[in-house]
Amino acid sequence: MNILILGNGGREYSIGLAIFKENAHNLFFMPGNGATDKLGTNINIKDYKQLALWAKDNSIDLTIVGPEAPLVDGVVDIFKENDLTIFGPSAAAAALEGSKVYMKNILKKYNIPTAAFIETSNEKEAHDFIDTMNLPIVVKADGLCGGKGVIIAQSKKEAKEAASDMLSGTSFGDAGTSIVVEEYLDGYELSIFAICDGENYKVLPAAQDHKRIGDGDTGPNTGGMGAYAPTPLVNDEIYKKVEERVIIPTLAGMKAEGAPFEGVLFIGVMVVKGEPIILEYNVRFGDPECEILMPLLETPVSELFYKGATKQLDKLDIKIKNEFSVGVVMASGNYPYGSSPAAEIIVDKIVDEDLLNNSHISYAGVEKIDEKLMATGGRVLVCVGFGKSIKEARDRAYALCGQVHFAGKKCRSDIAYQALK
Repeated sequence: MNILILGNGGREYSIGLAIFKENAHNLFFMPGNGATDKLGTNINIKDYKQLALWAKDNSIDLTIVGPEAPLVDGVVDIFKENDLTIFGPSAAAAALEGSKVYMKNILKKYNIPTAAFIETSNEKEAHDFIDTMNLPIVVKADGLCGGKGVIIAQSKKEAKEAASDMLSGTSFGDAGTSIVVEEYLDGYELSIFAICDGENYKVLPAAQDHKRIGDGDTGPNTGGMGAYAPTPLVNDEIYKKVEERVIIPTLAGMKAEGAPFEGVLFIGVMVVKGEPIILEYNVRFGDPECEILMPLLETPVSELFYKGATKQLDKLDIKIKNEFSVGVVMASGNYPYGSSPAAEIIVDKIVDEDLLNNSHISYAGVEKIDEKLMATGGRVLVCVGFGKSIKEARDRAYALCGQVHFAGKKCRSDIAYQALK
């Protein structure tokens, strides 16, 4: 097949790498990054209507959308209008991520377990609700904020200030003109991903992400500093509850809303006393979760996405490797506080056969400058290791980190600590 992948991060690189290893397809990336040109061809057509025409002219058999912004902006609708096969939700279904207010109201309407909440555009209403709550209190901007529109306030004063700043447009501009204020759930967090075709679904192994910049979950939130899967914190009972109480009613509900959900349903779950409560939905893979899940698939990734895009998931028997995967994000020196100067990336030649066969790099914030691969983004790359145990996978991921060099590089040293405690 001719396959087009939209996006330029580690998520899109890892999807491309998995398909590249199938050795059967021609890959294109829009726009891709400084390393994706080793897997396929980078193109630069930002207008979705022009991109759809290019896809027709170049006989693209399948388009896979990585990030949330093109989905919310309706790229899937444009491609479908042009009779192109594309994996991802329509703009209407992508509102599950595009609007936290819409998402919470869907959860409420279809009796899907979630935290008690209020959605409002009224400052007084938000403040009055905050006065009735126990601490801490969660305040969320409605729209897309690149993973940064959530404040966990430790005092009512802080919660009210966060609500006021969002509603006034000070914090997140138009994304915060409507907000959700909700109770804080005390448990452990999981990322569960379901590949959906509107009616059918396939669940991938549950992952655990590490959001904060520092060891021991300290410092500010980031886009994610590492992840591992499958997590031993999930058992068959939790998977069953998530399927019966969350995935099935969500797919039925979205169909009833006239917006059938196709694509990746990313379920942010908080497990409280053995019960899964839904924190949020995203409508695409998490990053860095995608980087660790792709290598665990024994089923060809291209086949999984193609069957998802053509409503044939019921015909697919998905196979997962009996392995663990750990990914460690290597970030630039000033991340997440600000940008860093571009720095050349040097990767030592790996002579250890074991490491060579059981690890790889997924590139993210990189560019080619004068034919050199340069670290130019905040999260530069992910070192991924695999093994028969989480410890073995983690040791390989960190061994690979030791082979990578660029000025200012930093990473957490405790990825997967929850599973190894």
